[in-house]
Amino acid sequence: MLKTVKIAALAIIGILAINPAFAEDKSAAMVNGISIPQARIDLRVKAAAAQGQPDSPELRKAIREDMINLEVVAQEAKKNGLDKNPEVIEQMELAKGSVLVGAYVQDYAKSHPITEDQLKQEYDKLKTTVGSNEYNVSHILVDTEDEAKAIIAQLGKKGKFDKIAKAKSKDAGSAEKGGSLGWAVPSNFVPPFANALLSLKKGTYTKEPVKSQFGWHIIKLDDVRSLKVPSFEELKPQMQQRLQQQTIQDLITALRSKAKIE
Repeated sequence: MLKTVKIAALAIIGILAINPAFAEDKSAAMVNGISIPQARIDLRVKAAAAQGQPDSPELRKAIREDMINLEVVAQEAKKNGLDKNPEVIEQMELAKGSVLVGAYVQDYAKSHPITEDQLKQEYDKLKTTVGSNEYNVSHILVDTEDEAKAIIAQLGKKGKFDKIAKAKSKDAGSAEKGGSLGWAVPSNFVPPFANALLSLKKGTYTKEPVKSQFGWHIIKLDDVRSLKVPSFEELKPQMQQRLQQQTIQDLITALRSKAKIE
């Protein structure tokens, strides 16, 4: 009978050794009798690895030291009663909420992955949006239609576009470059601007002022060239991130619509 009990006990010990769910948490360090679980160190290592830091003995040592420092200071804060401070309690609740939200978002993203078909549809949509050409554009931006018409008249009398832009454009960023906005695709601009741009031939400017929410523009097309859109594989990580962010935003919108907010 004794032998049977001994064998059973050994079996239980074996289970505990191979199954962390039944084993006591391994301690990475003890600070004044308080254990810092190894799992906490592993979590920090995992977070560091996600940011590109390779797992190494040096990294683990640095994280362990950091966790010991945190525990030492936290214990001292409790001695001083700061864990009872209403503002500190509120901050801890906020931090707990942020962790919980992060966990939910990660879990949702994992259970709702972006499919290859979604990515291909996004890529096709992107190619349609950017078109096949990009344009080197300059503009002069003023507050009123009359000002814009006066500048167009000045240009008609062989006025220099870049000099007028430097002197009169209220778009400070482009004015100092003679009105140049550099190379861009039409979809980068607001619709009135983009439509006017597409009506121009290389080297010409708009003969009528173009109104947008920013003011009145005189637009000049300096050059045109074919646009080489990056391949699907090159853009895939960016598209995946953008679609995932949109999925999460849609989730938040849906949850808000069902919530009772007063």
